[in-house]
Amino acid sequence: MSTMETTSPAVSPTEWTVDPAHSTVEFAVKTFWGAMTVHGRFERFEGSYRIGPDGPSIELDIDAGSLDTGHPKRDAHLRSSDFFTVEQHPHVRFRSTRVDDVGEGRLHVQGTLEAAGTVVPMEFDATAVQAGDRLQVEAATVIDPRNFNMSRGMLNMIRPAARVHVKAHLSERQSLQTAA
Repeated sequence: MSTMETTSPAVSPTEWTVDPAHSTVEFAVKTFWGAMTVHGRFERFEGSYRIGPDGPSIELDIDAGSLDTGHPKRDAHLRSSDFFTVEQHPHVRFRSTRVDDVGEGRLHVQGTLEAAGTVVPMEFDATAVQAGDRLQVEAATVIDPRNFNMSRGMLNMIRPAARVHVKAHLSERQSLQTAA
């Protein structure tokens, strides 16, 4: 596999879309006492990686109601107004505002994350590896749910830092039109 050159002038404007069957959006958060880590994933999401005249951009839309930790009662609580408030805010959305290629397939990404009706700026590092018309983008970061006005659960049992890991396999969708 070769790494992707996102800032090269030779790269034509292109768009890749996430293949959900071969991608994951997962999270892990420790309980207050640190004795247990709750692992979960979102089952439904879509996204894209675009290289256009203004540079690369990344978007990810997650169906917050597709949250699954393997424990239905806990999932219902996480979907409630204590956390994701899924009935009023059914999506978690990330939109990049800047994507910098720092070399060898490594990216530095800045953008906004919207969850539970709150938008928070964030930045993280990612990797992008292209092989033909396939692209793999992978990123991991830590998010503090308190920034989204989410509680810490019953008896404050949830620690504030949640680790999030996204591994997206994307397919080239089409060449975008360049500005004349």
